[in-house]
Amino acid sequence: MQLFKSAQILIVLLTFLFVSACAQVGDITRQLTGAELPLTEQEVTNGLLNALEVGALRAATNASALDGFFGNELLFIVFPPEASRAANTLRDIGMGNLVDDFVRTLNRSAEEASKQAAPIFTNAIRQMTIQDAFEILNGPQNAATEYLRRTTSVQLAEVFSPVISQALNSTEATRYWGDITRRYNQVPFVRPVQTDLVGYTTERTLNGLFTLLAQEEQAIRQDPAKRTTDILRRVFGHSSVTGN
Repeated sequence: MQLFKSAQILIVLLTFLFVSACAQVGDITRQLTGAELPLTEQEVTNGLLNALEVGALRAATNASALDGFFGNELLFIVFPPEASRAANTLRDIGMGNLVDDFVRTLNRSAEEASKQAAPIFTNAIRQMTIQDAFEILNGPQNAATEYLRRTTSVQLAEVFSPVISQALNSTEATRYWGDITRRYNQVPFVRPVQTDLVGYTTERTLNGLFTLLAQEEQAIRQDPAKRTTDILRRVFGHSSVTGN
């Protein structure tokens, strides 16, 4: 019996030594050759979660900052294009300040609404499946952005609309728009302007957010300096993954 127990202990010790030796050999091999083991499903999922959360937070923070929209030419919300003739007419009659004030309030309302984006993005990211993670990792440069656009746009619009409506009212944008359209619609022979300001601003806010998110995604994919954590560096710096 004693001999049997000794044999069992010896087998366990040998097994442990073998596994340890293999691990050390693997580490040495990777150090000498630069080769890395294939990514696991869990590493990919964790890496994508981390990357998306980092990028989404940056995008939401930048968009919601003062001049996040107003001072960014890529996001800047212009006077409603279908009513551009109204803006031009008002400028021609010396009321350009009214138009400028109105455009500023549109952008300020977008900045205010963007403060609500981060938790919605985070919730969608944390529901991502392993299959979603691999499709994003192996997909085009904007795969993560399109994933979030697909999974969050409806909810973002629902949350943004009342915030934008309140912001437009609090910054007097609605009054500006009422003054602009009323004065313009009084011009003989013009087609009356009836733009849905909340819908217009909400759509442009969403487009701006996803524009920023796409920039963040591209930077993480292409710029090693943007991979600020070990898991980001491993996942996005790796050429091979394992998955189903």
